[in-house]
Amino acid sequence: MESFDEIVENYRPMIYHVMNTLSIYKNQDEFFQTGLIALWDAHRRFDHEKGEFSAYAYAYIKGRMMTNLTKHRKNEERNVHPDEAFWENTIEEEKQWLELEQLQNYCIGLTDKQKQWVIDTFYKGMTTRDIAEKENLSLSAIKKRKAVTLAKIRGNIERGVVEV
Repeated sequence: MESFDEIVENYRPMIYHVMNTLSIYKNQDEFFQTGLIALWDAHRRFDHEKGEFSAYAYAYIKGRMMTNLTKHRKNEERNVHPDEAFWENTIEEEKQWLELEQLQNYCIGLTDKQKQWVIDTFYKGMTTRDIAEKENLSLSAIKKRKAVTLAKIRGNIERGVVEV
């Protein structure tokens, strides 16, 4: 009876052959390890009275690799790994959403127009003149809205309605 090290050396080409027939191009080291484990199990379970070891080992190795391929395929279907650009966009969107969410906390008790002034000014970075043009109002009307809005926000902060 030959040692398992000798069996590994004799059947190493078979493991690579099975990997090639199954078109395994990713995780080759992992699948080679799977082949070695299958070879070990085949060696332990083989009954010499039932036929050739090489045919038994081949079927055992191929079956184990196919099972492993199925597991990998199902795992990839369940877990989508987006590319790096997705994560960069998501982080930027999350940052913007958090900024807007935090800004809206200051808008408690403000009218819709006052809230829009806060968003236009602090989130979108618009000037008083830009807001006046957008809303088709005079510059003095927007300045008045600004003064009233800031006074309300300051009052909310002083009363503890909004945490800074």
